[in-house]
Amino acid sequence: MKKQFVIDVAVILLLIMFLYASFSKLFDFAAFQRAMHKQPFPHWFASLLTFLIPAIEIGVCIFLYREKTRKNGLWAAAVLMLLFTVYVAAILLHLFKKVPCSCGGVISRLDWGEHLEFNVCFLLLAGIGLILQYKVENKIGG
Repeated sequence: MKKQFVIDVAVILLLIMFLYASFSKLFDFAAFQRAMHKQPFPHWFASLLTFLIPAIEIGVCIFLYREKTRKNGLWAAAVLMLLFTVYVAAILLHLFKKVPCSCGGVISRLDWGEHLEFNVCFLLLAGIGLILQYKVENKIGG
């Protein structure tokens, strides 16, 4: 019962974060689009990501919300957070020139170190949820 509670809390927090992130991008799409085109990507890739990132974030939410697809949603959340975290780490390692944050809402107010901490926390949350989901499904560890 405790495992399921932790899974539910992880899923709720991930849902809130991804819904907030995606809708804040969509509500100020022009600013998000401008920020994406300032990223160290080719123009065509930035244009593609401008549409893909919010769509993927919403898709992750749908997977997380539905119990039948929750495990896939946790996997998708973990992979997406891992990609975002590696990107922020690359920025902190100065692998790119100055990079503007393309996040929306209050998340865009974080500095890159805070961004890394935020991402690592949600990456761990997705990982913990995923591990516990496997344990619950396979009835491992009472």
